[in-house]
Formats: sequence, C-alpha cells, structure tokens
Amino acid sequence: MDETDRAIIAQLGQDARMSVALLARRLKLARSTVQARLERLESSGAIAGYTLRLGEAARITRIRATCMLTIEPRAQPSILARLRALPAVERVHTTSGRVDLLVQLGCTSTTELDEALDRIGNLAGVRSSESLVHLSTKLDRAV
Repeated sequence: MDETDRAIIAQLGQDARMSVALLARRLKLARSTVQARLERLESSGAIAGYTLRLGEAARITRIRATCMLTIEPRAQPSILARLRALPAVERVHTTSGRVDLLVQLGCTSTTELDEALDRIGNLAGVRSSESLVHLSTKLDRAV
C-alpha cells in the first residue's frame, strides 16, 4: 500500500459514499486509476466493505461502556462464544496489557448495561472485570 492508496482510504473514511469521479478529482488522479486501485484494495482485503458510521446524534440514545476482563488460561474460546450471544456486546478486542479482553458494550439504559455487566462478570472463566462508562466522544478518527 502506497501513499495514493492511503489517500484513497482516508478520503473514503470521511465519506464512504464518495463517487469515484469526485475521489479522482480530489486526489488529482485519472478516474480509471482510482477505479483500478479501489478494485485492487478490495480484492486484496485492504478494503473489506463500505459501511455506515453513525454520528453523535444517532449514538446519543445508547449508553456505551468498555468492560475489561481478566480470564482463566484457555477460557477465551468459550468466553468469546458466550459474549457473541449477548446483544449488548458490540466489539471484543484481545490485548497485550494487564487485562485479556476489552469488551465494548452498547445499551439503551443503565438497567440494560447493569444486567449485561453482571452476565459478563458471571461467565465461567472470568477472573475479574472492570467497567468504564463512556461519557462523551472528544475525538473519533476510526475508519
């Protein structure tokens, strides 16, 4: 991936619905060049798809939290399977720090969040959990 590919991805990160013609104009490239690079980025897996990213106005009705889990050795596969079954679980990341898993939750109420955290904390194989409620987003550069 070179600078041109990164520029294409950066532009699409801001607006995934941008037309190839507009993308080419913004990057000062031929439309056919941009189209060929997009096809290569898609076939290589660098671009896995185009999706909707909700703005703050749509996310405001959801309470978000991160739950940090320390788990028993070799318990990860069964815990991941149980986390997948919980509707409040949006993302799960493995880590290299003092905790084993970061679990991002999205709930419609504090009651729902409390119940989800209780269910996660009671999963077999979970040694400890700590949760952080997200208050506001100050910066979001995620693509």
